[in-house]
Amino acid sequence: MHRWGAPAGVIAAVAVGLLALPGVGVRYLLHGDLDAFHCLLTLFFAINLVVCYWEMCLFFRRDCIGERSDYWRGRRDDTGKTPAVEFLTTSVPLNRILSPTVWADVWATYSMFDSAYADRNTYGFNIDIGNGFATPAPALILYVTYTDGLLPAVAAGILGVMLFWQWVYGSTLYVVSFLVGRKRTRITMREFYLYVFGLNAIWVLLPMLGLYVSVRLVLDGDYGALGI
Repeated sequence: MHRWGAPAGVIAAVAVGLLALPGVGVRYLLHGDLDAFHCLLTLFFAINLVVCYWEMCLFFRRDCIGERSDYWRGRRDDTGKTPAVEFLTTSVPLNRILSPTVWADVWATYSMFDSAYADRNTYGFNIDIGNGFATPAPALILYVTYTDGLLPAVAAGILGVMLFWQWVYGSTLYVVSFLVGRKRTRITMREFYLYVFGLNAIWVLLPMLGLYVSVRLVLDGDYGALGI
């Protein structure tokens, strides 16, 4: 009923860009240059903040995920389209861009690949809820610190080691649990590498970079690892 809207995928991409741009821009204004590690970690923090909001939506709309999963399963059977792609290309009215009900469909469509997100008793369901509520505050602290040195380098390094390690461990364990549970046999190889392995690789590889930077901050006692 609303004329103005945008595809869900575009809204998510714009949100990530708007969250990452201030960090990169302020870094350039303060230091007159850009650093590859800083840009990558700022982008990761922005992506994680958007996903954290989706994970909060998973918690607050957990009772409707199963019903929405059935809906998207029916859509896939009727149209042959991949639910995740169809959701990301579906127009969302601008007055609903923060609606938890809208973004709960992220998990309803992902449950086509992993049914754990329609079951609140599973590891996948609860590790993502934990990430959604536990990591925004420390991630924002590091976002600001990596930009203007809010904390002493050693303190930032210690916080970074704790935060980045839990991302590496938690995401790796999720992929392992997916394979050990033989869920790979229920989807195609393309779906596994694109939607399960590929997406979780972001939360392994970039946090591994964050671990390296954090250890350097502790050992060096300065922000040289970020070009400051």
